[in-house]
Amino acid sequence: MNKFEQLGLNAALLQAIGDMGFETPSEVQEKAIPVLLEQETDLVALAQTGTGKTAAFGFPLLQKIDVEDRSTQALILSPTRELCLQITNELKQYSKYIKGLHVVAVYGGASITEQAREVKRGAQVIVATPGRMQDMINRGFVNIKNIAYCILDEADEMLNMGFYDDICAILSDTPDDKSTWLFSATMPAEVARIAKKFMADPVEITVGAKNSGTATVSHEFYVVNARDRYEALKRLADANPDIFSVIFCRTKRDTQAVAEKLIEDGYNAAALHGDLSQAQRDSVMKSFRGRQIQMLVATDVAARGIDVDNVTHVINYQLPDEIETYNHRSGRTGRAGKLGTSIVIITKSEVRKIHTIEKIIKQKFEEKAIPSGIEICEIQLLHLANKIHDTEIDHEIDNYLPAIYQVFENLSKEDLIRKMVSVEFNRFLNYYKKKKDLSSERSSERTSGGSIKAGDAVRYFINIGTRDDFDWMKLKDFLREALDLGRDDVFKVDVKEGFSFFNTDGEHAERVMDIFSNFQLEGRKINVEISKNDNGGRKSGRGDFGGKRERRDRFADHSERRSERRSEGRFEPRGERRSVGEARPLGRRSDASRDRQPANKAFEAAKRRRKS
Repeated sequence: MNKFEQLGLNAALLQAIGDMGFETPSEVQEKAIPVLLEQETDLVALAQTGTGKTAAFGFPLLQKIDVEDRSTQALILSPTRELCLQITNELKQYSKYIKGLHVVAVYGGASITEQAREVKRGAQVIVATPGRMQDMINRGFVNIKNIAYCILDEADEMLNMGFYDDICAILSDTPDDKSTWLFSATMPAEVARIAKKFMADPVEITVGAKNSGTATVSHEFYVVNARDRYEALKRLADANPDIFSVIFCRTKRDTQAVAEKLIEDGYNAAALHGDLSQAQRDSVMKSFRGRQIQMLVATDVAARGIDVDNVTHVINYQLPDEIETYNHRSGRTGRAGKLGTSIVIITKSEVRKIHTIEKIIKQKFEEKAIPSGIEICEIQLLHLANKIHDTEIDHEIDNYLPAIYQVFENLSKEDLIRKMVSVEFNRFLNYYKKKKDLSSERSSERTSGGSIKAGDAVRYFINIGTRDDFDWMKLKDFLREALDLGRDDVFKVDVKEGFSFFNTDGEHAERVMDIFSNFQLEGRKINVEISKNDNGGRKSGRGDFGGKRERRDRFADHSERRSERRSEGRFEPRGERRSVGEARPLGRRSDASRDRQPANKAFEAAKRRRKS
């Protein structure tokens, strides 16, 4: 029996769910759906972004709609046009086997008269941004005085964007006996005020601790001088060759500037902010979903509609003005049970903010050093070698082999390999060999002569990675088991496709090299080496406190951000309505869980070696 069937969903919804390939509901869906199906009640659900909240309210709502009645029965409010379209598209997919059910999106950036005509033709469910919805009510284009259900999705973000008055006005125009369902990632005071004012004894559902971060996201921060922020971003991108990321800036101006710099430097990047037309936004998001864009630079407001699978990193180029917003940002990665990394680039004067965020999300950050140029070259070189090794051969090339052999006939195998990898390696080497070490001021001092002492952090290379079914958590557990070390003795574990890096304290270096001197995993020799370009430790020293520029960044362009928020609601520009992108996942895919067998075998092999 499908697990969604156990929640009480009807055949039409289950058929749609089966078409989409989902079998296991997420935690918020498992908790909310039975309550909303069985009771006519108000509900407050706190769950992180990316946990499947749309399906949690969408399924019971669609099952309760009377398709014989063409009047508006439900209103869903969402903070941005992207999320409005996203929810609409998902509800249409869920209800494709429910004849006569119509869902209409009401948002800025499209003709209000066309949206009014769609509503008039019959819309049992309206999905709207607050500003445009209030405009429709004021013009008499919609009637929500008799709705049975009102859903506030991403309530904290709507209120953070300044929609409190609009939401209060809209809710005041709805009947008192309706059911109100409020879904939010955090519970700030304004959300609590809305709940108290417009809800009666709501059922409360919390997935994880209130305001906490998700367990599938690791958190890192890098301290640099303010002037080196962009250079640090570049190095982090180069140190993660397969990065697929969202980069957050505070303002539209910074977002555009960073994206333009990345494009100039040869990265597949694009900007997403409030100055783009709806058609431009749709084009950017289509390219990002198709991975033609590797690094999407966005403002917090514009990013509310981003719901893309397999984002590997979220990079906070600048911390948000509201610390609670960090939770929304980091929720872009680590979805559907997969692991993700949230990175923060800060100056020394901002370190205290990290401690504040830690208290809010109830998770610890790990401070890391920006990779050196030579270390990046090493990573890129090994990544290129793995890429060449794994490339499938197109035998169309066989027709050209005689001519190619003739070109290379005087080269030995070793020289040919050197020349092939140098094509890529030289580009990075030429760029980085003259660049300074950005983390020199916070890296620990080394002893003269290069000797390793207790207290020094030693960085190692190991020839296993994601191809061997390791992520950073599995590899860390494997190393701890193999080396018989404590929980915190193995750290800064970075897993690449065919290799990885990890750190230990200097006192464990001899043990690490001794145990892995002749270590085999399923017949394969595991090779561990001390990285010659070690950035594992920390140095104390003077830092940059940001000065006028940092303070200006911190408080700049509040009016710009307010205008961007207004563009999502009250004063939204007109334009063409475009089709929406892919739907958000309902829960965990049945095929999303990775095969743990090789990693489990690794743990068993480590245990056997330690016992012997």
